[in-house]
Amino acid sequence: IVQQLSKIQNNVKILQQQLKDVKPTPEFVDKLKEMMEEVENAINAFKEEQRQIYEQLLKEEKTAINELSVFERKVELWALGSSTTEKVLKLPSGRVSVDKTLENHLPEEVVEFERFLQRTGGRQGGWDDYNHQNFLKVWTKHKGRPSYMDEALECLCGRTKEDIEQHDKWYQEFLILHERKKESIKKWKEKQQQEKERNLKKKEKLEKMLKEEWLQREEAQKQKAEQERKRQQAAIEVWKKQKAIAFAMEQASQLKLEEEKEKKQQKERQRQCHVKLLLERYTLQKKEKEELEKLEKEKQEEAEKEERKRTTAEEITKFQER
Repeated sequence: IVQQLSKIQNNVKILQQQLKDVKPTPEFVDKLKEMMEEVENAINAFKEEQRQIYEQLLKEEKTAINELSVFERKVELWALGSSTTEKVLKLPSGRVSVDKTLENHLPEEVVEFERFLQRTGGRQGGWDDYNHQNFLKVWTKHKGRPSYMDEALECLCGRTKEDIEQHDKWYQEFLILHERKKESIKKWKEKQQQEKERNLKKKEKLEKMLKEEWLQREEAQKQKAEQERKRQQAAIEVWKKQKAIAFAMEQASQLKLEEEKEKKQQKERQRQCHVKLLLERYTLQKKEKEELEKLEKEKQEEAEKEERKRTTAEEITKFQER
């Protein structure tokens, strides 16, 4: 847009400079005519483009207003927490229906406001979006004072003073009912908040009671577990004592067996020692006997030898004497 305006401004300046030095020639006139047509075409093209942009913006504004209107009702009805509000949300923005089910769930001021919209042609009072938006701009500009009427008649082509006054009356009632609805929803929210706080206190109290009960059960379980531990500990101590007694008895029995075995082994060693002594004595006696017998035998042999020598000597002597 800035570039287009700058271009048009430059063309106008050039045209103004040409007009300062006018030359009465056909060529100069044709050139001026061409420049003027170029400027005029540029201005018309710019105006047409801006008109299209403005119309597109009006369409987008209308769509946005309708969407905001629907969204506003969604938020308000959601705030009331009624699941039946889906029936209202499915209706077009220009039509509002309040059935018996909703009447039973919505505050009276909300129902009254929705009925008013249904009865008077929706949130624009039966007017089209263009006229209603222009009315709002002028009315807001003058803050609702009667001085807005002249400007409204200029902006709202095709609307008479009676139409505007009637729409003004409708809008005044719309604002009053809308404010009542907002106040009703505010009170309802406060009531819900109070109810929420009461429920929260009840919940905290219940949680406290449950926690105390849990702690009591936990303590009882701990005591029971401690008693069971002590019982098991006592049983283990008894088992240990019994085990110790049994072990001591087994050790005593084993010791007795070992003592008896040791006695037997000692007797056996004594017997073996006695037998060994007897054997040694017998061996010694036998050896002594054998030595005596050997000496006797040697003596006998020596005697026999001496006897043989003597006999031989005698025989030699006898032989010599012969």
